[in-house]
Amino acid sequence: MSASTTPSSRPAVTEREAREVAEAAREQHWRKPSFAKELFLGRFRLDLIHPHPVPEDEAAERGEEFLAKLRDFVETKVDPALIEREARIPDEVIAGLKELGAFGMKIGTKYGGLGLTQVYYNKALALAGSASPAIGVLLSAHQSIGVPQPLKLFGTEEQRERFLPRCARTDISAFLLTEPDVGSDPARLATTAVPDGDDYVLDGVKLWTTNGVVADLLVVMARVPRSEGHRGGITAFVVETNSPGVTVENRNAFMGLRGIENGVTRFHQVRVPAANRVGEEGKGLKIALTTLNTGRLSLPASCVAAGKWCLKIAREWSAAREQWGKPVAHHEAVGSKISFIAATTFALEAVTDLASQMADEDRNDIRIEGALAKLYASEMAWTMADELVQIRGGRGFETAESLRARGERGVPAEQLLRDLRINRIFEGSTEIMHLLIAREAVDAHLSVAGDLIDPEKSLGDKAKAGANAGAFYAKWLPKLVAGPGQLPTSYAEFKHGVDLSGHLRYVERTSRKLARSTFYAMSRWQGRMESKQGFLGRIVDIGAELFAMSAACVRAEMLRSQGDHGREAYQLADVFCRQARIRIEELFTRLWTNTDDLDRKVVKGVLSGTYAWLEQGIVDPSGDGPWIADATPGPARKENVHRPIR
Repeated sequence: MSASTTPSSRPAVTEREAREVAEAAREQHWRKPSFAKELFLGRFRLDLIHPHPVPEDEAAERGEEFLAKLRDFVETKVDPALIEREARIPDEVIAGLKELGAFGMKIGTKYGGLGLTQVYYNKALALAGSASPAIGVLLSAHQSIGVPQPLKLFGTEEQRERFLPRCARTDISAFLLTEPDVGSDPARLATTAVPDGDDYVLDGVKLWTTNGVVADLLVVMARVPRSEGHRGGITAFVVETNSPGVTVENRNAFMGLRGIENGVTRFHQVRVPAANRVGEEGKGLKIALTTLNTGRLSLPASCVAAGKWCLKIAREWSAAREQWGKPVAHHEAVGSKISFIAATTFALEAVTDLASQMADEDRNDIRIEGALAKLYASEMAWTMADELVQIRGGRGFETAESLRARGERGVPAEQLLRDLRINRIFEGSTEIMHLLIAREAVDAHLSVAGDLIDPEKSLGDKAKAGANAGAFYAKWLPKLVAGPGQLPTSYAEFKHGVDLSGHLRYVERTSRKLARSTFYAMSRWQGRMESKQGFLGRIVDIGAELFAMSAACVRAEMLRSQGDHGREAYQLADVFCRQARIRIEELFTRLWTNTDDLDRKVVKGVLSGTYAWLEQGIVDPSGDGPWIADATPGPARKENVHRPIR
């Protein structure tokens, strides 16, 4: 066995090797159309999202029936303050959710689940999460990325029949990828799965295992060493948590989401049957990323719920609280915040429902849409919660328990801020999402011109790539000059009292401008483009705003055509689009006018100690200890805190 695959050593990986691992895990082809992919290429394919897709009647009826049961349960059986105070969801609440079928929402009826669509699954998560975000995370981690989703997409029928009925009613599952020294760089994954007869032997440590403390079943990503008969690579396994050698060594505590069961899990000589391997060896990372394509949509659902609650509290409080002779809502400084919360909540629901319905219909490739929804919702929800705290003033900073103790309504605004903060980090941090989406957005360019900017390609390969690129750009670039966005009559069907057609024309024009900017940057920086993370992040943020504008307009028109608050929806969409356009123009300015180069120089100075004098005059309360805990494989050194719930 080579040194790179022994349990006691971590793989040494170069930057290029890390990129190659990530690239190999990508879905390489686009077999279905993608609205967002076309948007980044300067092609506004409104026909892919309008008319807005809607659930089938039977699916909607089944979904609404479950939502009614779930609402009754969370209103009568869940005490959010208790969960926050004790940092734990009571066992009887989890048992009640199991009985209700909430753990099987996304599992097909064939396997004992409810078989809800993605749309209604998200609505259920939003409802449950509004009662307690910890409950939303419990249900989401179990179904969105835990055992059910990977088995649904990649498992064998035998595996589905063995595990899905358990997940639907009795067993809780978790997804284990992250390690103490491995976050968004899976090429350095150290947990190993060594073939031994009909089994694999797992060794390693996993960190931040949401649901891991109470889970019965785990999806574990581990590295299989290459050997005779084994292609090796990162591979997915279903592991029984009660297997000998599995130890939950710690239940982690966080600034928010205090009720989640997140821990550190150690594997020492854990034998896993080969029948529990999901997919082929070496396909684990692709399984993980594909699972996240739709799994990420659960996070925007929680953000929609947060926005709705922020709006409710802002409305009620700002009408009741008076300053200088009138309700604070009538002061422009506060009113602008309320307008932002209302318009953004409408847009987030539009983005989430549209992407979810597209996932249900399976007519489109939504890998970019799902990623954009996660990125945009997590950032905007955090801003809305921050604005709510500001609107509430000192009461926004005060805990709900303290408010209640002195006789006021216990509004947990500060808790929401704490709970939402993690959304910008987990399931792909904002920075990683920028890079992931940017890679997909420039895929068409790299497909035809990638060899031109690859220093390791031969002159022959570069010549061939040059010919292909010339043919592609000769057809593509002229189409970026003019389009429907320049015709005053375009998208006239979106003009009903309030005129949204101008916003869609803006989206069409701006998508072409975005594509031209991307092309110019690739021409300018070529192989150095991947290091321009500030630029790429702004490109993605512009695309996210354009996607949200499109979704908001399409949703407003759908609601109008259905006679469901259509006039108000048009007003909210209009305000959101106007706010988004201001943000977009600022982002375009910052594409070329920024401090990126200066920032890099300052960073070098900080790391070299040039500015260490600036740190004088403080004490550091952090204490001693390593930055990253020791994760050397071996037997457990701590008590097992695994707590199965039955």
